[in-house]
Amino acid sequence: MASTVLITGANRGVGLALARLYREAGWRVIGVCRSSGEETAELHQVAERVIEGIDVTRPEDVARLAVELEGQRLALLINNAGLLKDERLGELDFDSIREQMEINAYAPLRVTEALLDNLDEGCKVANITSRMGSIADNDSGGRYGYRASKAALNAFGKSLAMDLKPRGIAVVQLHPGYVQTRMVNFGGLISPEEAAAGIAERIEALTLATTGTFWHSNGEPLPW
Repeated sequence: MASTVLITGANRGVGLALARLYREAGWRVIGVCRSSGEETAELHQVAERVIEGIDVTRPEDVARLAVELEGQRLALLINNAGLLKDERLGELDFDSIREQMEINAYAPLRVTEALLDNLDEGCKVANITSRMGSIADNDSGGRYGYRASKAALNAFGKSLAMDLKPRGIAVVQLHPGYVQTRMVNFGGLISPEEAAAGIAERIEALTLATTGTFWHSNGEPLPW
């Protein structure tokens, strides 16, 4: 029987590339996204199942997701949905910072907790984070909401790794690289397909011995 992967934010960018990659590798793909209609047309061609209209920041939507997935066993959960906005000191937008915390940090934790009953021993959880969440790596400042939200996600991921290890579930934090997606106005250095391939390699290499670690998709370990 094919293994099943669930990917949030799966209708475009890295999420869609991951859906394609795992489908081609013989996995059963469940794509979750907030969008519907034309914005999910390509995902419907790739994923075996698409669950639309799920805003991962809304408790009621995540609860509905859990109900729709009742009894569904997952081998892999990829928390990919994210948001990047810019803030500068002197003109900080705290609503923007709050929104990024909700999407980038709280949502992956909310989804993972809601789907705990779908995860068995041997499963893996991959949180798509950013090296901009690394405090040690911050030598340029700015991006207050994005940096803080990804740092929070890294902290959540580390705690999840410790709490889920006794259940035989490994957790990893993965920076995809500077990817050519809408998030950065398609100005990145690598394609979504290249990022997805690297992410999949890191997930494949993940074990309980390396749970709770933070990696670049290219294989470089990243500092907290």
